[in-house]
Amino acid sequence: MSIYKLKSQFQSFLRPITQGVAKIGITANQITIFAMLLSCLVGVILYTNTFIGLVLLPIFLFIRMALNAIDGMLAREHNMQSKLGAILNEIGDVISDTALYLPFAWITGFSTVLIVIIVLLSVISEMMGVIAVQIGASRRYDGPMGKSDRAFMFGLLSLLLVVGALPENWIFTILVVVTMLLILTIINRAQNALKECKQ
Repeated sequence: MSIYKLKSQFQSFLRPITQGVAKIGITANQITIFAMLLSCLVGVILYTNTFIGLVLLPIFLFIRMALNAIDGMLAREHNMQSKLGAILNEIGDVISDTALYLPFAWITGFSTVLIVIIVLLSVISEMMGVIAVQIGASRRYDGPMGKSDRAFMFGLLSLLLVVGALPENWIFTILVVVTMLLILTIINRAQNALKECKQ
């Protein structure tokens, strides 16, 4: 299970916006770079001003998911696919995740070690999705803790922190669960890629 399964419905909602973006000459690669730079900016804000960063993060994570969907549709549906775009898409996601989630290591109540582990496992999970292509399978997006799921989780944590509804003694347990789900995600992507190759 993964929020990624809702991608097609989300894309349908964003298709009119995508068509408008294409008409004014904005390219898929420009959207990808813009999303990455915005992610870095929000990450810096979260690091330098925790409260403002936590308020911005849930809103921005939704915007980032929209931008990621738009750049994909621009590439596929408006003849903008390129090798550079594939590189930017993959590296942009890894940089964005790192910029947005690593600052949690400096927030009171969050385990620095677990946040670093979560960021590293997030990178490995995306690498596993790409490795699937190298062995002849499709790019794997299996959950249960894919990119969209991480965005939902950290967005929810931010929102709960802002409204004061997240007991500090719950944070460690939540981070452990996220860590375990990331490990399961990596295993799922590897196993499903191998199954796909056999078929």
